[in-house]
Amino acid sequence: MQYGLIGEHLPHSFSKEIHEKLASYTYELHELAPDELDAFMRAKEFRAINVTIPYKQDVIPYLDEISDSAKEIGAVNTIVNRGGRLCGYNTDYLGMTALIRKIGLELTGKTVLILGTGGTSHTAQYVARHLGAAEVRTVSRSGLDGSLTYEQAAAEYSGAQIILNTTPSGMFPNPDAQAIDLTPFLSLEGVVDVVYNPLRTQLVLQAQGYGVPAEGGLYMLVGQAVAAVEIFLDQKLPADALDKVFREVKASKENIVLTGMPGSGKSTVGQLLAAELGREFYDTDALIVERTGKPISVIFATRGELAFRKLEQDVVAELSQKTGCVIATGGGAVLRAQNIQHLRANGRIYFLDRPVDDIVPTDDRPLALDRAALEKRYKERYLIYCSTADAIVPVQGLPETVAKSIRKEFST
Repeated sequence: MQYGLIGEHLPHSFSKEIHEKLASYTYELHELAPDELDAFMRAKEFRAINVTIPYKQDVIPYLDEISDSAKEIGAVNTIVNRGGRLCGYNTDYLGMTALIRKIGLELTGKTVLILGTGGTSHTAQYVARHLGAAEVRTVSRSGLDGSLTYEQAAAEYSGAQIILNTTPSGMFPNPDAQAIDLTPFLSLEGVVDVVYNPLRTQLVLQAQGYGVPAEGGLYMLVGQAVAAVEIFLDQKLPADALDKVFREVKASKENIVLTGMPGSGKSTVGQLLAAELGREFYDTDALIVERTGKPISVIFATRGELAFRKLEQDVVAELSQKTGCVIATGGGAVLRAQNIQHLRANGRIYFLDRPVDDIVPTDDRPLALDRAALEKRYKERYLIYCSTADAIVPVQGLPETVAKSIRKEFST
């Protein structure tokens, strides 16, 4: 391996894509079991590597040199092999600092809670101190080594203004996990989560739901990669490299999610978008029919709406873990808040706002069989569609016109 990433579990990693956008080398993802690390580090068969969970501290004894910042942090995520001498650095702190600045957080004089006590927690502590935080406390399940327990944090530090999550809680493939409930923290001014897959964890979504600036770790990941590439190659990258690659990677990973009334054109527009953008297309209603072997009208008639909504929720939860696809939802998918939370984790939601007079009732839509039922559903759901959408798209003219407007908005 010339360049790459080592860690214990790497199927979720975006690092290969990011590095190969920033530089011309091939970047490999190299999983190592704990008992394989020693042989790998002693062999030194690489030019430069990044290091992730759980080895950011374990690699330090193998290094011949370590930068001052990495030494102070106590964690290394970047190693360069210079003629057999291994030199260690920490670029995570640069990425985290860039992310904090991106969302406009001010840490000077603030109380900062850092969730987790591993290598990335050490980085967050370093960043918080250097950005002028008045008090920095770590939080862990055990509460050992001077950390608060999560219960203590909620009870004794509810006035904390900044929360930085450095744990893997909420990471794919367990996106419903959440390190801490933000409800007690009434003075919260910002949340940063180092998890980048999904793009928005439940922690980030909860903060955003409260109107608190919050973001996941993708910008940090790209930021630390930019710094690592500059160390790998001993050259500066263009000043706009971080923002450019961040936008490209985010756009490639973010799902396009279509909501709206039955008959609003979600499936047709979704298929057009998928074909034009080279993405996979999924229709939640079609998947339910495929998996049950029954039309939706039959499911409603034989099992009832609640059973159908449960099937729908399961399909939405599954699809929301995918990245870079187009998802057309059933007309009533927005009725369950959990569906919206799942879809927002990796998706941007577009409400196809077709006038109800232009929608034709059909007998395959159990809750919109006739004009009266259709108009009733429209009145019940319209505000929900609007409030849960990232963008409202008027449905006027041909489906190609609607797809074009979504593509334009998505690319900005």
